[in-house]
Amino acid sequence: MRLAIVASAIALRAGLRAILNATAGSDSQRDSPEVIFEASSLNEFTALAPPVDVLLISAESVSRADLQQVLPEEPGWLAVLVISDSAQTARHLAGLPLHGWGVLPVETSAEELLAAVRAVYEGLIVGAPALLEPVIAPMQVVSSPERLQEPATLTERENQVLQLLARGLPNKQIAAQLGISEHTVKFHVSSIYAKLQATNRTEAVRSGILQGMISL
Repeated sequence: MRLAIVASAIALRAGLRAILNATAGSDSQRDSPEVIFEASSLNEFTALAPPVDVLLISAESVSRADLQQVLPEEPGWLAVLVISDSAQTARHLAGLPLHGWGVLPVETSAEELLAAVRAVYEGLIVGAPALLEPVIAPMQVVSSPERLQEPATLTERENQVLQLLARGLPNKQIAAQLGISEHTVKFHVSSIYAKLQATNRTEAVRSGILQGMISL
């Protein structure tokens, strides 16, 4: 996994690189993040960076125009993860032709950071619920089955998580059954919410039933 870090402060870039290097040792060789480029700004990244799989940005705020300038010529293969407490970041990321994207709060643990990097690399939408709310809130689920214009497309892992949600399992038990961490389960659940236009587990399961994803 080729990764670039964009942060204005040298110390912050060094800290993020150290976290990723220190926590990536137990990953498989294919999924292990390799920081191949660092930049102090998105302009510098756009001008000088080689192709990467994941772009990690740490900034107080980032605009949609800023993000559009980093999009590759062939859309759909770059994943972007932003570390920011701004509630507008998810709104700027939503709708861009990205492979995966996410928003994490500044006070994020090393374990959460690595899990989020791997999640967006796998094409998921991840983040703290409060930071994803500007995107999820307008997508309120209503009672009519006709509300769904097109069926949502979940990944194989998301389908597995959704089936276990339908059985009423908490995140800890889902993680144990699938052999993944609780943090990764949370990111899968967030991605499911976004794709099914749900704001909680009940709505996600109900939407899954309406779309024929779940058999009870």
